[in-house]
Amino acid sequence: MRQTRSYDKEYKVQAVKLAKSRGRKAAAAKLGIPEGTLSGWVHKAKSGHMDLGFGEQIFETALTLVAEN
Repeated sequence: MRQTRSYDKEYKVQAVKLAKSRGRKAAAAKLGIPEGTLSGWVHKAKSGHMDLGFGEQIFETALTLVAEN
């Protein structure tokens, strides 16, 4: 029997940001989630059905900006 997993909103947002920076296939492999699931989240984000928050900074760039300031 197939078990379904549930992901919270913040996890999805961070996964989409990771996919934008590294590519869907690499991000899905790193996170251990199906590529199709991640592709669905990316599509929702692009169509405006998923709020990525203020800006679309990934963790690494946010740290660089803080260090510059």
